[in-house]
Amino acid sequence: MTMTAVDPTQGLRMPPDGPRLFAAPGPELTVHLATYGTVPEVTPAQLLEQVRISGLTGRGGAGFPTVNKLEAVTGRAVVVANGAEGEPASRKDVELLRRAPHLVLDGIEVAARITGAQEAFAYLRPEAVPGVQRALTERRSTLNITIVAAADGFVSGQETAVVSRLNSGPALPRFSRHRIFQRGVGGRATLVQNVETLAHLALIARYGGRWFTTAGTADSTGTFLTTVGETVWEVNHGLPLRNLLAPATDRPVEELQAVLVGGYHGTWVPLPTALDAPLSRAGLEPYGAGLGAGVLIPLPATACGLEMTAKIATYLANQSAKQCGPCQFGLPELAQHLTALTQGKVGRDAVHQAAGLVEGRGACKHPDGTTRMVRSALKVFADDVRLHQDGRCLARISEPYGGAR
Repeated sequence: MTMTAVDPTQGLRMPPDGPRLFAAPGPELTVHLATYGTVPEVTPAQLLEQVRISGLTGRGGAGFPTVNKLEAVTGRAVVVANGAEGEPASRKDVELLRRAPHLVLDGIEVAARITGAQEAFAYLRPEAVPGVQRALTERRSTLNITIVAAADGFVSGQETAVVSRLNSGPALPRFSRHRIFQRGVGGRATLVQNVETLAHLALIARYGGRWFTTAGTADSTGTFLTTVGETVWEVNHGLPLRNLLAPATDRPVEELQAVLVGGYHGTWVPLPTALDAPLSRAGLEPYGAGLGAGVLIPLPATACGLEMTAKIATYLANQSAKQCGPCQFGLPELAQHLTALTQGKVGRDAVHQAAGLVEGRGACKHPDGTTRMVRSALKVFADDVRLHQDGRCLARISEPYGGAR
């Protein structure tokens, strides 16, 4: 396989076999450099072009083209590595920071070189801070990188919440007429990127955009980190869903009834129907799903999908910023209606109506993500919805339903 370097005149090391974030056997700088080598000295324009060729998209959930975010930030900018990982079912960012902190720090420096930033922040889950701090002391850099412990909470990693926290405010989403890339930390243009995205950026800077595309699919290039249960894997985009679920369950995957793809703001996907679906943008599109932050939550046939969805919706309602009507009143009402549905007290129309009063009306995307997950449950678990309306449950079909377990 031919690898394309960022600059053909640079004598680069041969990279690992395909884009791999977990290629280094340890987090130390010496091990990191022995595995990946140093980032070549090339111009910001050359780096940006390689990012464009790579097709890299954000790994924090939204999947926005990375080159577009980099191009939007100019002037006296600030770079923020977002490792808040407020999604309860996700472990991939903290695992990446534990195993490959120098790739993330490299990515921060590459992003700073492209945008012209002289200052950067690493906004991380508290448990990741000591390891990254150790890694930072091993390095010499002209870039000022400040490590900040992220606040706890589902919305603490939302882009405007991150900037608010770094501006000494609460870690809550903020509405502003200015976009973050225009005016963010300290009123300066700010690039907020997920730590995994930055780690991929560090590899692209070394080995080039075309090299990155040797893994994945045409519309979803490279690898991605995924959390299934307590385990984090690095896999190629396009991998069939069954290949990832099989090692994560102690029963045949054909016995699973559904999987929540994308985490708590994700989409329920029916099984075994979707077992052979490729984990890519195009592969998941028929199910209205996307990988988001790479979280997969499999649901066994013995569990109740509606009950699980109601518990998640209740959690999300409690985790809102409570700064606008849809979050403060709409999400609790939606969760209450969904819980009532599981108890046979209301029908699906009541849940749909409550969702309709929330969608598209929030100051951030938290209400939309929640309603997307709930609506997908009503569709995927349609048979169970009908049973619950009659006081029964698919998970306990032989006995009357007597309330949440």
